[in-house]
Amino acid sequence: MSFVFPLANSTWDEAEYQALQDVIASGHFTMGPKVQAFERAFADYLGANYSVMVNSGSSANLLMIAALFYTSDEKRRLKRGDEVIVPAVSWSTTYYPLHQYGLKMKFVDIDLETLNLDLDAVEAAIGPSTRAILAVNLLGNPNDFARLQKICDAHGLILLEDNCESLGAEVDGKQAGTFGLMGTYSCFFSHHISTMEGGMVSTDDEELYHILLSLRAHGWTRNLPRVNHICSDKSDDYFEEAFRFILPGYNLRPLEMSGALGICQVEKLPGLIAARRENGALLQAALSQHPDLMIQREIGKSSWFGFSLVVRPGRNLTRSRLLGALHAKGFECRPIVAGNFAAKEVVKYMDHEVHGRLAAADHVDAHGVFVGNHHYPIPDAIEALASLEI
Repeated sequence: MSFVFPLANSTWDEAEYQALQDVIASGHFTMGPKVQAFERAFADYLGANYSVMVNSGSSANLLMIAALFYTSDEKRRLKRGDEVIVPAVSWSTTYYPLHQYGLKMKFVDIDLETLNLDLDAVEAAIGPSTRAILAVNLLGNPNDFARLQKICDAHGLILLEDNCESLGAEVDGKQAGTFGLMGTYSCFFSHHISTMEGGMVSTDDEELYHILLSLRAHGWTRNLPRVNHICSDKSDDYFEEAFRFILPGYNLRPLEMSGALGICQVEKLPGLIAARRENGALLQAALSQHPDLMIQREIGKSSWFGFSLVVRPGRNLTRSRLLGALHAKGFECRPIVAGNFAAKEVVKYMDHEVHGRLAAADHVDAHGVFVGNHHYPIPDAIEALASLEI
C-alpha cells in the first residue's frame, strides 16, 4: 500500500551508496575501521567520551543492561531481583533486557502532554528495592532531566536512558542520551539516521566502555586495550589473547558497511535535525490549539521523531474515526510506540509491578496515533493535518 505521507523516507544520497561500494571494494565486511571511525564521530557529536556500535537499538538496550551486571562498582552493580522503574509506554525491547537479566520492572504512568515519565508518579513509586530508573525519551522529546537527576541523586538511583527515538534532542545544550550513566540509540531505517540496521551505547565511564566492548563480541579480550579495567593487562601473545574469554557476552557486532554509512549520516545529522525541528514548529503553530487533538508538549529541544496525535480526554471522537480521516488524507499511521506495554499479554512472563493507575498510558493506548516527520520540508502534510475532517 502506498501513502502520500509515509512514516519514513530514506536519508541516503550518493555519498552513502559510494560508501557501500568502498567497503565492497575493500573486501572487509565485518566490524573494522569504519565502525570505529563512526563510533568516534558519533561520540564527538554527542559530546560523550565513548560510543559502542552494535547491530540494532534493541541490542544496545541489551548491552547497556548487561554491562551493569559486571561493573566493579558495587554502588551501581545490578543483581537479579533489583527493581527498575520504567514508563508504561515504550517499545518492547526497552523492557525485554530487564526481564532477561532477572530484574523486576515497576511500570509508572506517563505524562499525557509530554508522553514521557510522569515524574510525580516516579517519586511515589520508589521503594526499598528500587535501584535504577530507565527513562525513555519518546518520539524525539527529552525528559525533564534536571528534576529526574535530582530524584536519582536523592535516592541513590542509577539513571539510564533509552534514547533510540530521540537522537539530536537537547536540554540546556546537552544531548539526550548523555544525562544517564549510559544511553542508547537506534540507527534503523525510520530513525533520525540510518545505517541499515544498527545501534549505539554511549557513556562517559571508561570501565563500562571496556565492559561493553567485551560483551559486544563474545566476552573476549580481543577488542580491549592492553591496559583495561576488567582483566589483567593483555599479553603480546595474539593467539592466546584473541581467544581469551572473560565475560558471558554475545555477538552483537555491526557490519563494516553499517559503520561506513554511519560516517556519512553523522555528517548530515545537524541538518537532518534542523529540518525536523522546522517541521515541528509548523506542527505546533497549526495544531497546538486544536479542539479535539493533543500534540506532544516539547521539553527542551525535541528532535521530532514523529508527530503524535492524541484525542483530548472527554471529546466525542474515537481513534477509529481519526484513523479513517488520516487514511483518507493519505497518512501512514501507527500506534504511539507500543502503547501501554503493561497491558500487553507478554508481561505475564515478566517479574513486574504496576504502580498506581496508568490512566494516561491507557488513554494513549486507546486514543493515540502518530504520523511521520521527515528531514525535508512537509508543509503539505501539516496543512493536511490541520484540515482533517473528523
